[in-house]
Amino acid sequence: MAEKVTPYKDSKDTKKQQVEEMFDTISGNYDGLNRVISLGSDVKWRKKVVQLVADHEPASILDIATGTGDLALQFSKKIPDAKVVGLDLSEGMLSVARKKASRSSLNVSFVKGDSEALPFEDDSFNAITVSFGIRNFETLEKGLAEIYRVLTPGGKFVILETSVPSRFPWKQGYYIYTKGILPIIGKLFSKDKVAYRYLSESASVFPFGEKLNNILRKIGFIEVENNPQTLGVATIYTATK
Repeated sequence: MAEKVTPYKDSKDTKKQQVEEMFDTISGNYDGLNRVISLGSDVKWRKKVVQLVADHEPASILDIATGTGDLALQFSKKIPDAKVVGLDLSEGMLSVARKKASRSSLNVSFVKGDSEALPFEDDSFNAITVSFGIRNFETLEKGLAEIYRVLTPGGKFVILETSVPSRFPWKQGYYIYTKGILPIIGKLFSKDKVAYRYLSESASVFPFGEKLNNILRKIGFIEVENNPQTLGVATIYTATK
């Protein structure tokens, strides 16, 4: 089970409530900060996720923790015949996503919802993705079980999530960056002074690599694989129902 790290340590709200508040607060500058923090690498990682899903030729795609909708919009552009739905807990993030979608004619819709109580029937989507959001689940196993439920048999599940490099000197450099530099960037450019501390801390304790593979297998997924990206600072996981 993943160690529970919350954005606002003194708050009595649940992790889910705190995450929603945090993303509502930082939604306006989230995209720009992501580019800065990842040094632009997140764009390349997302393109790989889009291609992995496109290779599966799904008729329907659910992007959970869609945030400001970048990945969902890329899916709709790459696979125009697919029905694409982006789901997120934060109305602030979704408002940004809807503004982006309104400037296009893409077949994508955005809904507010809880990843641990998905508002969809069983076997609803041929592909499901979570990009940099799975570590924000209140209860990881419950969220994964919901994803398994709404994924069609034979459907593809893809996760893009941060991870920790295991080799010297990348491991040491990662900790220097996430513990020292990342919080400073967050304080300088974000309205929420603790948001990027939380994002760093939650990444450092989240199970990655084979640990997450085993959790996915426990839920019932098969063909589980993980592919580290950029010296291991992120990992793409693929699994099948």
